[in-house]
Amino acid sequence: MSEKYDSHAYWRATLSLLTKILIVWALVSYGAGIIFAGALDSVMLGGYPLGFWFAQQGSIYVFIALIFYYRKKMGEIDRKFDVDEK
Repeated sequence: MSEKYDSHAYWRATLSLLTKILIVWALVSYGAGIIFAGALDSVMLGGYPLGFWFAQQGSIYVFIALIFYYRKKMGEIDRKFDVDEK
């Protein structure tokens, strides 16, 4: 494999990961907190409607989980393409 091929594959993997994370972020922040809030409000969590909970608390937990997921997956991608810091 040439160096150029490796860099293209690396960036393709990185952009694929970022795309997936941004889709989850959009679904949680806009979907659960705004668009689907009415449907989610029929379920109660901790005494609050689920749509409200996602808009206020749940999205923060998901965002933190996404940070750790990104760190783990990016480390795997770096090791796969041998660009990790040793």
